[in-house]
Amino acid sequence: MKALLLENIHPDAERILTERGYEVELRTGALSPEDLTAALEGVSLLGIRSATHVTAEVIAAHPQLQAVGAFCIGTNQIDLNAASDAGLAVFNAPFSNTRSVVELALAEIIALARRLMDKSSGMHQGVWDKSAAGSHEVRGRTLGIVGYGNIGSQLSVLAESLGMRVIFYDIVDKLALGNARRCESMEELLAEAEVVSLHVDGRPGNAGFFTAAEFAKMRPRSLFLNLCRGMVVDLDALREALVSGRVAGAAIDVFPNEPHGNTQDFVSPLQGLPNVILTPHVGGSTQEAQRDIGRFVATKLSDYASLGSTVLSVNLPQVQNTPSGQTRILHLHRNVPGVLARLNAVIGDHDVNIAGQVLGTRGSLGYVITDLDDAGHTELVAELGALTETVRVRTVSL
Repeated sequence: MKALLLENIHPDAERILTERGYEVELRTGALSPEDLTAALEGVSLLGIRSATHVTAEVIAAHPQLQAVGAFCIGTNQIDLNAASDAGLAVFNAPFSNTRSVVELALAEIIALARRLMDKSSGMHQGVWDKSAAGSHEVRGRTLGIVGYGNIGSQLSVLAESLGMRVIFYDIVDKLALGNARRCESMEELLAEAEVVSLHVDGRPGNAGFFTAAEFAKMRPRSLFLNLCRGMVVDLDALREALVSGRVAGAAIDVFPNEPHGNTQDFVSPLQGLPNVILTPHVGGSTQEAQRDIGRFVATKLSDYASLGSTVLSVNLPQVQNTPSGQTRILHLHRNVPGVLARLNAVIGDHDVNIAGQVLGTRGSLGYVITDLDDAGHTELVAELGALTETVRVRTVSL
């Protein structure tokens, strides 16, 4: 089987897949949908980061593709509905770079509060400006976290250890950690927070949700950070808030339109403004995080290809089973009544003994892992594939 890894994925991913018998092709940059379609000939496993988009057209052109691994947190660059309809498993790394993002957020909060970027820029130009004007400790300041998931909650804990007071808002009722307090609305959070940090996911409903109206509700001279998704913030509105002084400083790591490679120019309305930190989407780009992501996602891809395990898949029913017997049938189907009975009837017609079986469902999909005592069963698999409810069926040897 062949795997294609794009966008400088950590070498540990290549090592793991190679050790497990995969032929691995590496490409350093992202690919357009057209180039990706051409590159996927004969590929079973695809690994990408945030800049490569796996569209419905790409998925439809390659029915042999078994799984896509997003070596990052987000999966909005993948058409998940098309992937599910095609029986294509998608995995990501929801936890591996959490610490790296949190550390960058804390570093930027301190740098903005102390205006360190302006001081450093002046020193590089020969300006000695030894002054406490505009420089503050973060201890005692109120941090408002929008989105209290893996990153937001860990930021909450570490910010408290610096002496910050933490409030948060999430559309889901989340358990507050430490002394953090949940706000009932965004308006409540924006009115109180001296630092606002966004940590929401990339669902379409979050596009453009932080606009001029939200900046107008923030406390005067507060700080603003976005290290989650570029499309959630109106950058022109942020520029106006910075120029007017409503926002005293900002740190932005993600942008609505990002270069596809290091050779392309970056343009933003925030360039040239004082006390603004711009970083090139490096929140999770530490050696430690990239190594952990490489290992985690590569292992998930390999486990799915070799055993059918869908644990932590973002789109398929999550099923795994201890191997038994000689042959494993992996059957993904429409989640309608009677499918398991029809599947087992086909198996029974072939006078085959089932050594183990487990079923899981997720929305409109069902997934059955069936272990058989003996090998072969080409005709059996063909009959299962012909069932009207079947989305995808394949076998692996145990």
